[in-house]
Amino acid sequence: MKFPLYIAKRYLFSKSTNSAINVITLVAGFGVVIATAALFIVLSGFSGLKNFSLEFTSFSDPDLKIVPTTTKTIQFTAAQKQALIALTSVDLYSEVVEERMLMSCENKHLAVTLKGVDTNYPNATIDSILAYGQWFDSEGAQIVAGWGVTTELGFGIFDVSKVIKLYAPKPGTGQISSVKGAFTSLKVANAGIFQINETLDNSQVFTSIENAKYLLNYPPETVSAIEVYLAPSVDESTARADIQSVFNNQVTIKNRIQLNDALYKMLNTEHVAVYLIFTLILIIALFNIIGSIIMMILDKKKNLKTLYNLGTTVKELRAIFFYQGILMTAIGGSLGLVIGVITIWLQQQFSILMITASLAYPVDLQWVNVGVVLATILVLGAVASRIASQRISETQLNA
Repeated sequence: MKFPLYIAKRYLFSKSTNSAINVITLVAGFGVVIATAALFIVLSGFSGLKNFSLEFTSFSDPDLKIVPTTTKTIQFTAAQKQALIALTSVDLYSEVVEERMLMSCENKHLAVTLKGVDTNYPNATIDSILAYGQWFDSEGAQIVAGWGVTTELGFGIFDVSKVIKLYAPKPGTGQISSVKGAFTSLKVANAGIFQINETLDNSQVFTSIENAKYLLNYPPETVSAIEVYLAPSVDESTARADIQSVFNNQVTIKNRIQLNDALYKMLNTEHVAVYLIFTLILIIALFNIIGSIIMMILDKKKNLKTLYNLGTTVKELRAIFFYQGILMTAIGGSLGLVIGVITIWLQQQFSILMITASLAYPVDLQWVNVGVVLATILVLGAVASRIASQRISETQLNA
């Protein structure tokens, strides 16, 4: 196959006597460069947005979360606490009581998710999510509310002019004799405001685990979940097995991906959709490659007849233009990738495109995207070249 490749390179890099064919070839190559660069830039931009979105969940989500399998709560005994903290794979854990309840301020009401956490709740997480004010005092009736919750109910930080109350339905059966008797209430003060993401900001409130247990009438050893933070360089599967042994395989353990499975599925689906849309644009650009090769076949018809009469087979003649198409897409794709990589690097280093005055558009230079784009352009280029090269036939050469 050295002979077809040699001729293909000669045809590609030498000018045709027909200026229209030269223009068509340049346009086809330019289209591949632009389409490849666009595909890489868009994939890198979406990877940046994906990482940017997931950063917010990593602020608030633990490495592993122990949740009940069949019931709403877990009985976390003193012996299990000692066994859990004794595991070498576990750095620390935090007990959590979480439930939906009603929150009111003056004449406004809002259904919120109250998350009661203990004093082991990581300071790194608190520092990451706390936007204003301070963290609640674990010994007082205090909360830290999401930005959207404070806006909806109209209260600020330690706003003494506003009365903030939490209401949780009392457990039990039978007919309710009064509204007051149906709920356990707690008057609280808002110590701070957190920001994680829009969903949590508009619905979640933090407080001490003691306050949450009081509202829900939970016994001392009852929790909704246990958030576990692993020691550095610990294998997740090993940690899961260790934790399950403490609870006799009666709990479910979820990692960050499982805790945000809907978000991950949405982001992955959007990633695939963006890839397919821009691959379609690349396919359209490769139609120019097909047209360029067909025009070259017509232009070199006399030369092809000469080569055929000298003993070159039809298969070898087709290989000439197949290789020419592969070379065009490989060179155009490589140039497009170089342009794309430089563009993403410049955005990372100099924040050329800004979303706000202080926030640059997030991009992520991933070599996996380089591989995906390069594989896509080569596969599609091979298909386009194959289609175009099939124009050569014995009937045409004998005509």
